Amino acid sequence: MAKYRLVLLRHGEGAWTKENRFCSWVDQKLSSDGIKEAQNCGKHLKALGFEFDLVFTSVLSRSIQTAWLILEEMGQEWVPIQSSWRLNERHYGALIGLNRAEMALNHGEEQVKIWRRSYDVTPPPISESHPYYEEIYNDRRYKCSDVSQDNLPKAESLKDVLDRLLPYWNEKIVPELKSGKMILISAHGNSSRALLKHVEGISDEDIINVTLPTGVPILLELDENLHPLGPHQFLGDQEAIQAAIKRVEDQGKVKSVEK
Repeated sequence: MAKYRLVLLRHGEGAWTKENRFCSWVDQKLSSDGIKEAQNCGKHLKALGFEFDLVFTSVLSRSIQTAWLILEEMGQEWVPIQSSWRLNERHYGALIGLNRAEMALNHGEEQVKIWRRSYDVTPPPISESHPYYEEIYNDRRYKCSDVSQDNLPKAESLKDVLDRLLPYWNEKIVPELKSGKMILISAHGNSSRALLKHVEGISDEDIINVTLPTGVPILLELDENLHPLGPHQFLGDQEAIQAAIKRVEDQGKVKSVEK
């Protein structure tokens, strides 16, 4: 029997996910498909009998919107939500706004996979001349974060994401888990991957092959020491989930030209 249970997910499809662009810290709402994904996620969790006591999100709208839609579908709108930049998507630096398939064409699929999936490779940092620099760093949500704006990242590897996420996990989320609360974390592809790496002890080499589809809940069952009792479980139609994982992996590949 699990001592603690936790549901983690990558938010529903965002507007830029649909356009295959590096969204990162640019604040985007869910696409129409992303809204449906979040609603279906809520319906599925309700059917499975989940009852949440607390929800954690990033400070990005697509993460928060996903949590709202899930709770609404479950009839649990009253459940408290806590948001932190430490659960934000990975900061992709100068790559923000660029199309992944076009990057694969220009730089090669392997390089794009390294930028997207590797553990300790950091993309080129964002500069003040970047078209989204002002939008990100003048955003009011970061003026009330637990670090100064000067210390916010300008680019991150997955290792960097884990480094900034772990204090929040240890100081905020773990105590709530250990108090017996059932927790939902509505986060992002890379903050979720970083957390899975930590909890499950996934190696630096193997994490590159961990891909998370949007809007699919992941169940983690943990013992009294917060060690996993088994591998994480994707909840839902497994064939559809595998197809969704392949679509995410294909985002970083050169698009074939239809004849």
